[in-house]
Amino acid sequence: MKRRVRASTQTRKQLEDFFSGRGRGDSERSDLVKLATQLLIEEALESETDDRLGRGYYAHGAQAGHRNGYRRGRLDTAEGRIGYAVPQVRGTAEPYRSQIRQALRAGRTEELERLAIEMYARGLSVRDIERTFTDRRGECLLSKSAVSELSERLWADYQAFAGRDLSEHRVIYLFVDGIAERLHLGQPREAVLAAWGITHSGSKVLLGLAPGTKEDTVSCRDFLRDLKARGLCDPILVATDGAPGLIRAVEEVFPRSLRQRCLAHKIRNLQGKVPEESWREVKARAQAAYQAASPMLAELAKEEFVKRFERELPSATACFLDDFAACIAQLRLPIAHRRAIRTTNLLERLFGEERRRTKVIPHAFGERAVLKLMYASLIRAGQTWRKVVISEFELKQIDELQRDLDQEFKSRTASAVSSASRQRIYSKDRT
Repeated sequence: MKRRVRASTQTRKQLEDFFSGRGRGDSERSDLVKLATQLLIEEALESETDDRLGRGYYAHGAQAGHRNGYRRGRLDTAEGRIGYAVPQVRGTAEPYRSQIRQALRAGRTEELERLAIEMYARGLSVRDIERTFTDRRGECLLSKSAVSELSERLWADYQAFAGRDLSEHRVIYLFVDGIAERLHLGQPREAVLAAWGITHSGSKVLLGLAPGTKEDTVSCRDFLRDLKARGLCDPILVATDGAPGLIRAVEEVFPRSLRQRCLAHKIRNLQGKVPEESWREVKARAQAAYQAASPMLAELAKEEFVKRFERELPSATACFLDDFAACIAQLRLPIAHRRAIRTTNLLERLFGEERRRTKVIPHAFGERAVLKLMYASLIRAGQTWRKVVISEFELKQIDELQRDLDQEFKSRTASAVSSASRQRIYSKDRT
């Protein structure tokens, strides 16, 4: 006889399939938050049932009552309606009623959504779970053993997410950004770093989301090294904003990759140094360089920009020239991909959504709520990448560019070694 499987086990399998790229299609990936919340509810309900019957699933005991399948429950949340499986119990002296389900109806959806994201973005403590499953009298609806068991399962989920193997993804475009948030009351702002990639098949994948101490070189380097340690290959291009720490970290960790300066950030920086009456012309000339057909044409447009504005707008010219090579890195990639890879707008949208929600209900936000919104927004924002198409011809172009970049890296390395050797010889001669 085939043994039945717990509803939570089936939901957990769906989450595993999601993170491994199997299972649901791209059109449903924004449902990740709902799926994680569903798992949390189902495991809590099953733990409550175990406590009531005094035995686990398929275990025998002396107490009256037995499991009798599941029925469907529904919960309306900020992320939409969530369906979940409710264990049914028969044969008890008094009709069995789930206290957790009653508490859910009373409105604990924000706490549940927070926990669902927290278990993937940060990890959970026993206290977190107890606080969420507490009734109006302040009593936890789960036993200590059930809370501890649930915490261990969720911690295992988090560790699986944070440590999952990334080698199956051939990421060609990587986007990294961070935002400083006051995650802890009374404490300085901390950076939350996010990494998102586009693979050779055109699919998108969330690679990492982690709070750090700040957006400095050390924090960013550790974040990127963790991705590589989990099997992330060197991408052909890494897009970032102008944060010096992040730039240095990218150049250290991915020395073979092109670094793309986010043009949306660059244009905003440039606008701040130009009088309003001159902005239209300055912007048009800057974009003529940034969106040129080739790096060579971009260099010509750069010279024209400098010739036109060097005397009239020296600070704007200096801003335009700063990190110019990184601003036009995307011009070495296939033309059809350039619009998608020249900014970090995908990540900017998730930060914008988080800020918008914070302004509405600022008292409800802290580390957990911010991470929840960022995670959910990142998954939703990923839907805009569905139209990225990478043809076989474009893959060949990318492969050729990769070989060129490898050769350039070897040449730089050989040149650095040669220069270091000459310096040592010169120093010995002087002594």
